[in-house]
Amino acid sequence: MKFLFTTAALALFTLMSYGQSKFVRLMTTKGDITLMLYDQTPKHRDAFLKTIKQGLYDHAAFNRVIKGFVSQGGELDETILDREKQQPEKPLARIPAEIVPGLFHKKGALGAGRNDNPEHSSYFTQIYLVAGKPQTDEELNAMENKKGHRFSALERAAYKKIGGIPRLDLDYTIFGEIVEGMDVADAINSAQTDQHDLPLTPITFTPQLLSKKEAAVIRKVLDSRVN
Repeated sequence: MKFLFTTAALALFTLMSYGQSKFVRLMTTKGDITLMLYDQTPKHRDAFLKTIKQGLYDHAAFNRVIKGFVSQGGELDETILDREKQQPEKPLARIPAEIVPGLFHKKGALGAGRNDNPEHSSYFTQIYLVAGKPQTDEELNAMENKKGHRFSALERAAYKKIGGIPRLDLDYTIFGEIVEGMDVADAINSAQTDQHDLPLTPITFTPQLLSKKEAAVIRKVLDSRVN
């Protein structure tokens, strides 16, 4: 299984997220992906772990796959919103936004899906893996002018080297990243899809929280690449 970064790139791009406490394995029909959840986004981290424990993501589908953009899994917007319309007496189930400086839409980032709400709050049962593409300085400069947001040196370097989707920054919560199995994520994002971005051959996943022992092994590998 391939880790996402080379030694030099890892030291640059994951130093800010080193030492996180929770890791999750996505067991997909294309192979396994290991996710590191950010402690800087505790509401999303804990909500994701709760849904895993409840089995809400067991055999969930990647149901919106757009090559060079994202691979989305879990429930579709329409399914969630239609269910909520049928139960108007219930408050909307959302996770408050946790848009944290330094957590951005680089390739391999784990994001939380949402509808168009002004609070930018997230669904409980929709995630996406960022694919994106490498950006040029000119593209990043144009995006800075459009969004009124300056990319840090680390963000700019990541977007230029490994790619991502900078236009989504500050609008969606990023709460983790792929640390192992980027080749599997690439295979998912390259799947043939229909006109609705649904893979022609179903791709499903079941997430599993790694044990403390398994997480320690992952941290040791990450540590060796940072140091």
